[in-house]
Amino acid sequence: MKFLDKIKYNADGLVPAIIQDAEDGTVLMMAWMNKDSLKATMETKKTNFWSRSRQKYWVKGESSGHIQEVKEVYYDCDADTLLIKVKQHGAACHVGYRSCFYTQVGLDGSEKIVGEKLFDPDKVYGK
Repeated sequence: MKFLDKIKYNADGLVPAIIQDAEDGTVLMMAWMNKDSLKATMETKKTNFWSRSRQKYWVKGESSGHIQEVKEVYYDCDADTLLIKVKQHGAACHVGYRSCFYTQVGLDGSEKIVGEKLFDPDKVYGK
């Protein structure tokens, strides 16, 4: 997979990955990948990420069962951002929404929840 060496990782060895629903185009989430997690994503056809807060790898859905089945992978013209199109099984957001982008901000600064909540995180992850 020669393209792995074309990607421009940041000083921490990471590249942002935008995850999009392959069917309807909804932007589901953004997470970080390093070379190893990107390679694992390509090999397993499931999204693998690097958690900056936990300093470890994680596979989307390993706790919740809400996996992302990879359909297409792109990188941008600068090779410093990934776009990964997936079939989302369940919710993408760890707080229960289909997409992590569930809060709309009006031009006046007002906020409105516009996303669909699919599960209660306390029931899935426990407290």
